[in-house]
Amino acid sequence: MIQDKIQITDGVFLVGKNDDRDVPFHRLMLTKGTTYNSYLVQADRLAVIDTVDISFGREYVQALGEHIVLESIDYIVINHVEPDHSGGLPALAAKAKNARIVCTEYARYELQRMYNLYTREFLIVKDGDSLDLGGKTLRFFETPWLHTEETMVTYLEENRVLFPCDIFSTHLANKTTFEDSAGYDITEDFQVYYQLIMHPHRRHVRDMLAKIADLDIQIIAPSHGFVLREDPRRFIDMYEKASRETPEPQKAAILYASMTGNTRKIARGLADGLEKDGIQVDIFDMNKADDESIIAAVQESNLVLVGTATKYADAIGRTEEVVGKLANLDLSGITAGAFGSYGWSGEGIEHLHDFLAATNMTLLESSTIIKTTGVTDVQFPLRMRFLPEDEADRIIDRTANFLAGILLDRKEDAA
Repeated sequence: MIQDKIQITDGVFLVGKNDDRDVPFHRLMLTKGTTYNSYLVQADRLAVIDTVDISFGREYVQALGEHIVLESIDYIVINHVEPDHSGGLPALAAKAKNARIVCTEYARYELQRMYNLYTREFLIVKDGDSLDLGGKTLRFFETPWLHTEETMVTYLEENRVLFPCDIFSTHLANKTTFEDSAGYDITEDFQVYYQLIMHPHRRHVRDMLAKIADLDIQIIAPSHGFVLREDPRRFIDMYEKASRETPEPQKAAILYASMTGNTRKIARGLADGLEKDGIQVDIFDMNKADDESIIAAVQESNLVLVGTATKYADAIGRTEEVVGKLANLDLSGITAGAFGSYGWSGEGIEHLHDFLAATNMTLLESSTIIKTTGVTDVQFPLRMRFLPEDEADRIIDRTANFLAGILLDRKEDAA
């Protein structure tokens, strides 16, 4: 059912949906249900912060219209475009015809295409930007990869409320609004949510925590589960501690053969990105290193990345020879992936992918990544052609961060 308009603090109200079904979510079943928390901020100008799941858009808008005149909404803030948060936007925007949609640039691109909102006016915000509602001020902070690229959090300065969307959430159809009236300690539910949704992005959790460190947060109003008001710092500290806890160090071996230096740059970038997340990396130029050193490092690794340039539609140098020797070893339990740069058609990288498939390592492939994680922006084989340097750096760092998350989470599960 749609929740009644519940006051969170002066001029701030919860107007979301309580979903007490067994809810399918990211190939899991939420047996405790969940909530889709939307918030109404009333000042001289009216703002709605996030909406509800797409399945309940019309129901949500109808209920909201019983509390306010929908045409009076000035702003609709979308912190995250996933349909369990933005799904009510098309129905709401159709009634709130003059409302500006407030979001990041990445979010605008996705919202326009998801909901055919090309004719609507957007207000694009960046880190530290503020929006004056007349008596209340919203401030915005970009929090990419928590848990997708376009996300941000919103802070209501006068009331000291943080609206962090998925961050600091719990997945359950809670009977009460606030955690201090739950009748039990919600710590376990809170930690389970963190582990499932946020922990794979722990580096970005730490970035987010740094951005909100100086905010005076008295209430955390997330998009799922309880509103946290008794001791919000306790929950922030849980994220701080968990995001810095690491299992036994993981190891990666990166092998490459470069022709003009571009594949070497990718290899070095992947190594730097993995090391940021505490992964120990050995890196080898296959045309210079001896086979014994390469094989020893591979056998001691949890992740093996092999890169090649392309020359005359094939992998270059000793790439095939070295990978051929790996095919004769028992490397079960090791994850492997192919990468490389190219200037024409890049067949060498695809051949390398096939060579790695002949080993008994677990091969990174885009289809498997999408099906098992829902991540669509990490591609394997990783093929790079004539990209601007800053865009290439972004892709490489994102790929390394994703791979580090796989290694660390797998180790923690094993423990």
